[in-house]
Amino acid sequence: MAKAPTDADLNALDITDAEAAEINAIAHPLVADPAPDADDSLVRIDATADGIVFITINRPAKRNAFDAATIGALHEAFESLHGADHVRVVFVRGAGGTFSAGADLSWMRDAADWSESDNRDDAMDLARMLKALYDIPALTVALIEGAAMGGGAGLVAACDRAVAVAGTKFAFSEVKLGLIPATIAPYVIEAVGARRARALFATGELFTADQALAFGLVDQVVATAGDLDGVIQGLADGMKACAPGAVGDAKRLVHDVAGQEIDHGLMTETARRIARARVSEEGQEGVRAFLDKRKPRWAD
Repeated sequence: MAKAPTDADLNALDITDAEAAEINAIAHPLVADPAPDADDSLVRIDATADGIVFITINRPAKRNAFDAATIGALHEAFESLHGADHVRVVFVRGAGGTFSAGADLSWMRDAADWSESDNRDDAMDLARMLKALYDIPALTVALIEGAAMGGGAGLVAACDRAVAVAGTKFAFSEVKLGLIPATIAPYVIEAVGARRARALFATGELFTADQALAFGLVDQVVATAGDLDGVIQGLADGMKACAPGAVGDAKRLVHDVAGQEIDHGLMTETARRIARARVSEEGQEGVRAFLDKRKPRWAD
């Protein structure tokens, strides 16, 4: 039977004794069934009238570490945005100055006694939560402070863009506890590439915000947390110029085309999609607004 990690095990991740006692700086593929335990207070959803949404992991005392209920609440929050046509941009962040420390230590201790079948079934809940984030039609942006460890860094990778505050630490440290970053792997590999992912996964090493920028895990590093306000305003203003339906279609286009052979079938499909966009309500309005030298309706 696998033993739960001790504080000494956690200190192998280069965190202090106090941090080791409070957080687990890794992702974990184990997730208890979230649906009955989902708690809205663990995840805050705030929205403006003009379609700007903030999803905040709200466990600051635990450095926003994942447990079953938090994963359930995140899943529900992300899924609620799938049909929200008015949403322009979704910001994902953590309360209290830390994005997410990964898996909750108490949750991991409970999970250590699960069977392989339980592990397999419950891992799917974490996978579904990440996919629900990945499939949001609006632009998704991670705002990262303090630390994004394991599953927290996987959450970053599942967003369309990521902005980190200087000094933020990242790690995929599963191998230091004999585990692998399985459920987050598709998103991390898409973000940083297979070769870089192999190195980060195999070493479990800590890396900085500047390194995360070089790797492609984040898109921008700002000097202070206060600078995130300017990032939020800039993206919110910029996305108002973009047709919401076209944004979702453009994201799906990348998903469907990436890695495909450029053959007649792909050319036919891409031609079909642009033709449909040209005759759509948004396409007609956008082109006519451009020719008339006015703003399209969605930008008013």
